[in-house]
Amino acid sequence: MVTPTLTQEITQLHADICSALADPKRILILYALAEQPRNVSEVAGEVGISQPAASRHLNILRERGMVSAKREGQAVVYMLVDARTIQALDLLRAVLADNLRTRGLLAETFLDPH
Repeated sequence: MVTPTLTQEITQLHADICSALADPKRILILYALAEQPRNVSEVAGEVGISQPAASRHLNILRERGMVSAKREGQAVVYMLVDARTIQALDLLRAVLADNLRTRGLLAETFLDPH
């Protein structure tokens, strides 16, 4: 049986994941990690941010369980935990594209983020 307290806890965890997705750079990081695991320097270069900023974003994503980290020699390599995260992002992007299309605001670049 799902209690109101459990429902609140699950809803809070859901909100925590959504808040991690509220930053455009973190979304770009997730797409980059979906292509291949990367170290902080590679993430920073791919997304166009400083290494300290990349580290902060990766830490938030790791705390939310969206990425994991593995030490390889001197480097820490980050990887996407669950490919369904990208499916969820793609679904949200499709909803956005439909919404923009309906309002006549669609730019074709919104259709393919990769």
